Amino acid sequence: MSIKPLQVDQVVKQYGDKTAVNGISFEVAEGEIYGLLGANGAGKTTTMRMVLGLIYPDGGSIRYNGKSYSSDQLKSLGYLPEERGLYPKIKVSDQILYLAQLRGMSRKDADSNLKRWLDRFSVPEYYGKRVEELSKGNQQKIQFIASVIHNPKIVIMDEAFSGLDPVNVELLKSTVKELRDAGSSILFSTHRMEHVEELCRNITILHKSNAVLEGNLKAIKKKFPRERVILATDSDVVGLESVGGVSKVNRHEYGYELMIDREEAGRPILELAMAQTNVSRFEILEPTLNEIFIKTVGENHE
Repeated sequence: MSIKPLQVDQVVKQYGDKTAVNGISFEVAEGEIYGLLGANGAGKTTTMRMVLGLIYPDGGSIRYNGKSYSSDQLKSLGYLPEERGLYPKIKVSDQILYLAQLRGMSRKDADSNLKRWLDRFSVPEYYGKRVEELSKGNQQKIQFIASVIHNPKIVIMDEAFSGLDPVNVELLKSTVKELRDAGSSILFSTHRMEHVEELCRNITILHKSNAVLEGNLKAIKKKFPRERVILATDSDVVGLESVGGVSKVNRHEYGYELMIDREEAGRPILELAMAQTNVSRFEILEPTLNEIFIKTVGENHE
């Protein structure tokens, strides 16, 4: 079995008598985006800082391609923080080339990479601009380039799409997928569950310093009941509230959204609707990751 590029094994971090991370383990494969989820204060940022070598674990181990911490290993990492971390008054090119050289790149290779990335984002004119001249969304694009300019094989992304409009979210999402498809191992932390559902194969949910749910996302979903029904109809359906197993009925423009306490309620719902009107859509939905998250860590997770 091949060694995973990133292996976090039983990692613990203490601050005095407070345990910030309590025995967390996960592995990120080559060409994988791994989701690290949790409310504020759950231990996500501490975990990422340990992976980056900014702080050291008090117990457990972190290995990169089977090897432990070293400056060479850490040079192969890329990091996209949630906060803006670029100098506002310095030109984009000066900043990015300097950061790339710190990571061991030649200035020539870094310049070539920067121009390629600016072209990829359709903003070649930003090369000579100061960061403060750019919009927040475009500053995030430049920060993204800074995190991957040196072709890292392991990338840590913390709220990568924060502050972006929908068009730029899609642009960065497609770029993250390209990195994955090129073989990068990506540790991806976010509050936005729909991004995790689209991008991640495996996840860990942290709550109060502990991993409370982990593994393959599809397998996790199968462990939770399907409790929501979408029913799209041409006209009203009478009597849905009276069907056994139906706990709630919401009327929408397209038809109905029903909550059920057992999947067997689906068939009588469909039969009742078909007896009264044309049904254009009927689906018993698997739970969303957001619903699973709330069930796992509680309603008040913020």
